[in-house]
Amino acid sequence: MSMASTHDVACTKCKFFDTHAAHQKTEDGLCRFNPPVNQPDEKAHGLWPVVSADDWCGHFSADTATAGNAD
Repeated sequence: MSMASTHDVACTKCKFFDTHAAHQKTEDGLCRFNPPVNQPDEKAHGLWPVVSADDWCGHFSADTATAGNAD
């Protein structure tokens, strides 16, 4: 069974998912697994990737899961 078809895999169930203040009205959050992404402008701040609550990636595992963090 692929990870995409399981119900236990979602960004909100990962300890690296951060519900950011700018995204409180949506199911979006920030992925804190990797460092922020650099921007083309040298004066711009790096940005954390924005992910949907039901997104998932190849980094998800039992070690990165958090209990009770999602529906």
